[in-house]
Amino acid sequence: MELLKKMIFPKRYSIILLTFICTSVCYLERIGFSIAYTAAADSIGVNQSSKGLILSVFYYGYIVSQVPGGLAAQYVGGRRVLLFSFLLWSLTCAFAPLDAGKVNMMVVARFLVGVAQGFIFPSIHTILAQWVPPHERSRSVSLTTSGMYLGAAGGMLVLPSLVKYKGPQSVFMVESALGIMWSFLWFRFSSDPVRSEHPKAAAAGFGEHNLPVSREKKIPSAGNLRRFTKIPWKKIIFNLPIWAIVVNNFTFHYALYVLMNWLPTYFELGLQLSLQDMGSSKMIPYFNMFIFSNTGGILADHLITRRFLSVTKTRKLLNTIGFVIAALALMAIPLFRNPSWTVICSSISLGFLALGRAGFAVNHMDVAPRYAGIVMGVSNTAGTLAGIVGVGLTGRILEAAKSADMDLTSIECWKNVFLIPAYLCIFSSFFFLLFATGEKIFE
Repeated sequence: MELLKKMIFPKRYSIILLTFICTSVCYLERIGFSIAYTAAADSIGVNQSSKGLILSVFYYGYIVSQVPGGLAAQYVGGRRVLLFSFLLWSLTCAFAPLDAGKVNMMVVARFLVGVAQGFIFPSIHTILAQWVPPHERSRSVSLTTSGMYLGAAGGMLVLPSLVKYKGPQSVFMVESALGIMWSFLWFRFSSDPVRSEHPKAAAAGFGEHNLPVSREKKIPSAGNLRRFTKIPWKKIIFNLPIWAIVVNNFTFHYALYVLMNWLPTYFELGLQLSLQDMGSSKMIPYFNMFIFSNTGGILADHLITRRFLSVTKTRKLLNTIGFVIAALALMAIPLFRNPSWTVICSSISLGFLALGRAGFAVNHMDVAPRYAGIVMGVSNTAGTLAGIVGVGLTGRILEAAKSADMDLTSIECWKNVFLIPAYLCIFSSFFFLLFATGEKIFE
């Protein structure tokens, strides 16, 4: 009976489902803070530059813990690190009051949440590298990361009304409750991998075998502390295929974080439209990301397993299509002064960016399956730097326009906000075409 249960629903599917829920809750928190803080800040007249500072503080904390997160997941085990980080940010949200007037307190709270969440994605990539066989890699990573977009879509749909009727602080309480609930589910149902869980996977060399351990000590279990061989930092840092991942991760998150943090402001100030009045249309861009992310993962695995294209060509094809179309849609956003067209353009842009994740985002496990968490930590550091630069720079662009007596409803105020990520998308797509590979480069 137990064998039948494993055949019908293998354990790795439970792990993938839980990591999907994990990313959903994380991005519900991020979009929720943007919505709640914007409402609180606007109610007391906080300027755009100060808003940009508070919105970007999360990424300062986030960038600090990316590489340490990969190392911790590698040494201690991704399962434990993921549980710890989730509890830490959930409790911080539960006990930190949302008061836009108390800048220092907001800075400290958002920095702590950023540090805690910085451990999450390196841990997830370490876990998936252990659990997921190569022939399921694209769709598994795409499903897990698509939770980010479903969480953001749900947040855009529900949380503005929650802020309106229950106040901004209620968002923090809902987020922390969801985080604690997920932590219990992870503690109860997650486990470390067994190599024999999937015959094809074991034959391909995943699971505990993927972790670089010293020959001097046998691993008693995947959850125990491991003694590792020296991590090839020099090869990681000076490797062009790794830089192809890093550059595209930076661009993806620059575009995503700018839209996630400033799209509510664009609707409110640029288009003079309240989020509450937009109904379900405000969630469409993020729901579109959910659809396109999973489509990209399924398509990539299909192209690879059916041998239509090599892994390298598949990654480059999907990455190029995603980023180039996203760039064109970003350029079109400020040209339309109609809310419906803005939703359409932002949906196309974010959707095709998500499709592009089947290129660069899965590539960590192609080129360095043994060091997936480490490489993810490095590339996600660049992605977090994009959040610091992009969110803060956007605030300064808008504040400079306001200081020059420009109307924030004008196209000129917002043009550079969307053109910068568009140009980055085009550059990154060419960089990936030139230097990326789908072959394993780290033994």
